[in-house]
Amino acid sequence: MTTFKPAPLRHLHGLDHLRAFAITFVFLYHYGRIFPHPAWTNTISAFGWTGVDLFFVLSGYLIASQLFAGIAAGKGVDFPTFFIKRVFRILPAYLLTLGVYVALPSFREREALAPLWKYLTFTQNLGLDLRTQGTFSHAWSLCIEEQFYLVLPLVLIALLAMKQLRKGAWLLAFLFAGGFVLRAFCWDHFVAPFQGEDDAWVRWYTWLYYPTFCRLDGLLVGVSVAALFRFKPAVKARLQPHGNLLLLAGIAVLTAAYFTCADPESYAASVAGFPLTDLGYGSIVMGAVCQGSILDKYRTGITVRLATWSYVLYLTHKIVIHVTQNGLRAWGWDLESNATFAVCTVACLVVAWLLNRLLEKPFLRLRNRVLQKRKQPMPAAVTV
Repeated sequence: MTTFKPAPLRHLHGLDHLRAFAITFVFLYHYGRIFPHPAWTNTISAFGWTGVDLFFVLSGYLIASQLFAGIAAGKGVDFPTFFIKRVFRILPAYLLTLGVYVALPSFREREALAPLWKYLTFTQNLGLDLRTQGTFSHAWSLCIEEQFYLVLPLVLIALLAMKQLRKGAWLLAFLFAGGFVLRAFCWDHFVAPFQGEDDAWVRWYTWLYYPTFCRLDGLLVGVSVAALFRFKPAVKARLQPHGNLLLLAGIAVLTAAYFTCADPESYAASVAGFPLTDLGYGSIVMGAVCQGSILDKYRTGITVRLATWSYVLYLTHKIVIHVTQNGLRAWGWDLESNATFAVCTVACLVVAWLLNRLLEKPFLRLRNRVLQKRKQPMPAAVTV
């Protein structure tokens, strides 16, 4: 196996900015699509669904970077450690949010949940029908991530065992290209024949927007960026001075994606819209991690906090907006006013702060203790 020199770790302020932007974009999109809202949010949030794609690219980059760091250090893939990190990071807040949805029906922003087992097995995104299972629908992105991160370490372990790690680049390219084929097939067979019918939009979401096999592009782009920066140091060195140009290139690609996705249920948007968006965000992520780029250079407390709270904010914002608006409605507030929007936003941030402080941080400290114990030698009296 080829051994690569591990790169020194540093805090990437640019990624904090991008996480903060992603959660803000998603928040505005959901607020404008699901709840009574001020008219100005419609314009700002029109492309807000792509905030999830940015999360996919960021997640692919960060998680793959962790795995590649072990490979670069010659340690291979420590699957138990990887699994422990994911469990303690994802499950506490996720299960709490799911428990609230199950136990308190009045807190649900839509009609009903998908079957509970689908949430517990992270398969809720498969066959999701928004008409009957619209509550906590945003869990679909977590399902895709967890499915992907169950498979990714196993694939890397297999490639390492076969001494074919470099063939992983071909696998990434094959999966990326395969996404175009699968989306075209789904559009032709499950969406196009039903255009004009009342439930055509449901079919588009069920067969193109939510399925794992149609939405891997962002994760694949993130993994590709991580691999490029980890295993191609010469390429990384050439890119480092051009972080701002990468940011501009990403914005240009996203502009093209915006017009391509003007009608998201069209053939062009359905087949090429997601990967075009993800390539744009991939370029921006590359720019953000280049030293000296405008996103890497500056640190702000606001984006650091939003980035830190982004996961719990993503999980809970629909519940909090729904409950807050119900309370304000009872007091006679205009739910489409800027004042209501401000109160709902503050309420979401307060809940996210509390959950981060009272739930996420204690479990992350517990995770660190568990990982530390794994590094300690086995007591002499214990045999395995």
